[in-house]
This record gives sequence, C-alpha cells and structure tokens, in this order.
Amino acid sequence: MYTTWTSLPTPAHPSVGRRQIITAAALTAVGMVSRSSPSIADSNAEILSAEEAIHQERVFNAGRQRVYAALTVEAQFDKVILLSGVLKAAAMAKRQQPTRLSSHPGGAFALFGGYIVGRQIELVPNELIVQAWRVLSWVPGTYSIVRFELTDQGASTKLTFDHRAFPQGEAAHLASGWQENYWDPLAKFLA
Repeated sequence: MYTTWTSLPTPAHPSVGRRQIITAAALTAVGMVSRSSPSIADSNAEILSAEEAIHQERVFNAGRQRVYAALTVEAQFDKVILLSGVLKAAAMAKRQQPTRLSSHPGGAFALFGGYIVGRQIELVPNELIVQAWRVLSWVPGTYSIVRFELTDQGASTKLTFDHRAFPQGEAAHLASGWQENYWDPLAKFLA
C-alpha cells in the first residue's frame, strides 16, 4: 500500500505539526523500500552464487620484470611451455607455433600450440596481466577471466592469481593445470 503526499495532512491544517509530516514521510519511504519488488526479486534469481573460482599465490625467485616478461614475451613463454613437457603430447606436437602472444591490450594470444586462446584485456608492465582466456574445447564463445598480479616480496616476486567465470565443474582440472603447466615450469625457467 502506497501513501501519497496528497493524502498526508498539510501544515495548513492547524492540528498537524512538522514532526508528524516528517514521521509520515519516513514511514512511507520505509514501506516502499521494505515492499518486495518483482523486478528486484527477478534480478536476484539471475545472480549465480555457486560460481567456481581459483585463487592461487606463488612466490618466484626473480624480480617482477622477469616474471612479467616470462608471461608476456613469446620467446620466453615458449621456454616455459617446453619445460612443462605439454608439447610432448601427440596433439600438441602437431601444432606449429607453441606461442603467439600480443603485448598490447586487446591483442590476441594462442598458447600451448593453440590449445589456449584469448585476448589481453589489461597489461600494466611488471604489475598486472588480465586476460579473457579459454580452452579451445569449451563451447564457442565461452571465455573466462584470468588475472596475474605481481608484487615485490623482498628480492622475489609474489604472483597472486585469480581465475573466474569458467564452465562449472572445471575448477579442479584447471587448478592442477595451472600448477603443472605454469607455476612449476615458470619456477624452473626463472631459477
């Protein structure tokens, strides 16, 4: 039930004071806010609260500039891929170029012989890499977001990694893939 301003007593009425008008207005506002709105209820049903996500933190014995370059420079990332051993698989060995990596926001990339593809969203040298990232076998048009944040930790670099919006049920596989194909070989490359 809505109370309209025209149904409220006016100050011209001798028995109504300013306090009563303010109280009536406050009660009207509370009634409007506390009433369940169908549009609000519908939008809440659209929020996915069971989203899977990956958060990993790793420390590498190298400066931020070196870690950033290893993740953004083709020739260096190729060496990381070789250390992962993933290109030994028959399907990967048939692919021509292990890495195509743009160094500009909006630029495309293809990693592990094209098995991983996407776009560079944000690149802040030696600090941040954000990518729209997908596995080639996912449904076309399905992209997740990966974020690599680099911070100093003494003479080392702390990499804080977040991966969100990937298909349901992929978290365990992706988390182990990041460890085996990125963090372990990256640590070897930077040693």
